[in-house]
Amino acid sequence: MKGTAVERHLESVGGGLAVETGEEYLVRPLRDRARIREMLESRRAYAAYALGQLEPRLFVASQWWLAEGPRGKALLVHARGGLGHALLALGDAPALDALLRLHPGPRQTFATCLAEHLPVMVHYFYLSQQQPMIRMQVAAETFRPPTRPSVRLHGRDARTINRLYSSEGANSSYTASQVEEGIYHGIYVDGRLAAVAGTHGVSASYGVAVVGNVYTHPHYRGRGLGGAVTGAVTAEALERCALVVLSVDPRNRAAVRAYQRLGYREECRLIEAAATRRDLVGLAPAFQRLLAGLRGRGRGGALVRLEGRT
Repeated sequence: MKGTAVERHLESVGGGLAVETGEEYLVRPLRDRARIREMLESRRAYAAYALGQLEPRLFVASQWWLAEGPRGKALLVHARGGLGHALLALGDAPALDALLRLHPGPRQTFATCLAEHLPVMVHYFYLSQQQPMIRMQVAAETFRPPTRPSVRLHGRDARTINRLYSSEGANSSYTASQVEEGIYHGIYVDGRLAAVAGTHGVSASYGVAVVGNVYTHPHYRGRGLGGAVTGAVTAEALERCALVVLSVDPRNRAAVRAYQRLGYREECRLIEAAATRRDLVGLAPAFQRLLAGLRGRGRGGALVRLEGRT
């Protein structure tokens, strides 16, 4: 990982997280969706995907943990969906450290965090394919619909969609149900699907949708097709949700400009990465949970004592 974005950031902040020896954080599971929602609403655009996980059919496939202590609090969610495991971190870094000591989650996951969380994250995970991203958002009052028409795609189009996503050798295996449950739009050129955009999640109950999976075949790039299909998905999502967000690589200036033309604006910067747990067998978290549970008896949770680390 020499020279990666993670390492460069760690060098800029001094290489790690300093904690006071003996700091104690109370770690508890959360199943109260109203309490979780209250915390997520503080960073609504950043936490849009997690808000969608509060939908009853998705909530059962997620685990939520809260840590509170002398230097703040943090929320951690481990979710399981059609595309695999996902982790989202929200809150103060020392409290996140306490959470990950006990609940690092599955061996492999897709992690979303903020830059200030990186010193903690790299202590517990090997991060690969890490990428700083811009989280952009749009609402009905700022949205500017595209002028180019597109077609609504359905589950029966899954094979065609996968063929397009695989144009440059990547493996794609979206199912008909995943396409049908989301919002997908495409543009055909000469009878061939040339561009597609979809959603990672749509939650009418919580008023958020996450747009993604935007892809244009290499032969048709530079024609504005990606912006057009993104705009079509956004328009339909805004009929159900007050807030629509997406993530984009800041180096992809053409895409950033295309989304800005649709009315999207930058809300925050975040980090996305494939994460593999450093603890191979999970014995350390199990032992930590045992000790923390004993310390936290009578306090409604587990008590994590952080030792000094830089």
